[in-house]
Amino acid sequence: MKKLDQYILKSFLTPFFATFLIIIFVLIMQAVWLYFDDIAGKGVDLIFILKFIWYLSLTLVPLGIPIAVLLSSIMALGNLSENYEFAAMKSAGISLKRMMMPLLIFTLSLSALNFVFANNVFPYASFKQRNLLVNVKKKKPSLLLIPGTFNTEIPNFTIKFDERYGKNENFLRNVQIADLSKNRGKITVVTAKTGEIVSKEGSRYLTLVLKDGYYYTDEIGARTTLKEKNKLPNSRASFKKYTVNIDISDFGNENLDDENIKSAAVMLKLSQLEPKIDSLKTVFDKNIDLKLKNLMIRMKAEDLETPPDSLKDKYLSENILDNFNTTEQLAVVDNAISTIKRASSSVKNSRNGFKLERKRLNQYDFEYYHRVAFSLAPLILFFIGVPLGSIIRKGGFGVPMVLAIIVFVIYFFIDTFGKNLSEESALPASLASWIATLILLPFGIFLTYKATKGMGVFDINNVIRPIVNFFNKLGLKKKKQHNE
Repeated sequence: MKKLDQYILKSFLTPFFATFLIIIFVLIMQAVWLYFDDIAGKGVDLIFILKFIWYLSLTLVPLGIPIAVLLSSIMALGNLSENYEFAAMKSAGISLKRMMMPLLIFTLSLSALNFVFANNVFPYASFKQRNLLVNVKKKKPSLLLIPGTFNTEIPNFTIKFDERYGKNENFLRNVQIADLSKNRGKITVVTAKTGEIVSKEGSRYLTLVLKDGYYYTDEIGARTTLKEKNKLPNSRASFKKYTVNIDISDFGNENLDDENIKSAAVMLKLSQLEPKIDSLKTVFDKNIDLKLKNLMIRMKAEDLETPPDSLKDKYLSENILDNFNTTEQLAVVDNAISTIKRASSSVKNSRNGFKLERKRLNQYDFEYYHRVAFSLAPLILFFIGVPLGSIIRKGGFGVPMVLAIIVFVIYFFIDTFGKNLSEESALPASLASWIATLILLPFGIFLTYKATKGMGVFDINNVIRPIVNFFNKLGLKKKKQHNE
């Protein structure tokens, strides 16, 4: 390796390792702060906290590497430009492309390492970290309740609500609780506009006080046939206030090292994600087909193309209602309206369930493609950082840090936006996972072109100088007023 390559690599690696450790530390502190309320006061020991932080830090490495590459590339080239070393190299006939070559090889290796890490270490660390967090949350089961989703961690119950609010987040809005204890589907369903968690610390029951809602009991169950349906009772009642007690006595004895959550998208390797996605798609398609068949049976529209034999009679009118008297016509219309309303209600009730299933499937799809796309983030940000550093000609942590934060926030925002579009089925996961790369890669190519041609996109001094002059004038003005 030539001395020039060694010098350029050293100029890059020194800030890279420093910034990487600083970034990981900042990300860990931010995450620990977010999880502080979940861990504090649960009686966990120092060993548990250290294990949790260790696995958490491993999950943050794939995020920290791209930021470190971006920041260190801006700093390295900024330092070379600020000290006129870059100009000296150019005068000696060494182009920016030649200077970038050792850094490019290193960044390619880093992207490959990032992919291996993201596909092997990251899933394992996510698996351990999430199970530790869930187990410690079970010391206080109310913390398991997450807004906007069906919470199934409490055995024999599913609990869903739209929002948690209040000082202690113990108030719930639009609550739905389903009792699954008989293993026959949702036999008992309680819905309410608002609810309140009133359990005391250490109680064996999770107590929910619900207000303004309905209590619905259906002995049919999920496995009951249509013929049995009319023979079984069901009841519905409204209430102003209703108390639900859920036995959570087993939660207090939770082993913090249990590993019950195993199939989340971030916990699976690519080789495991593919069969998981196939199975989820198969189940999703079967559920839709089954719902369609049941709807057709309810509507009695299994064979619409073949008219009933009664309509083939030449003495009957093609307009069905004309074959009945007024009273019978009213009965037919009422029956048709009732059938349509029942079918419409069934579709509306199933829509949210299918939407959540589709969203879950999209999450696995997005993770599959994003695992590869995000591994290339160091390379994409490198092509932005190197020319940006050579153009602004500023080293150190000041200006490069600001620019790195701005660029990465833009990248992260676009990436998150693509993820949201994918989850809502607005964009295919295969496109949404690459959207940040597709947008920022042309920008990196543009900056590289400008830098290799020696053309500045902007002069940072033109931004800083007016600010400095403004404060200088402001200081002189105050001094003059003081002297007067």
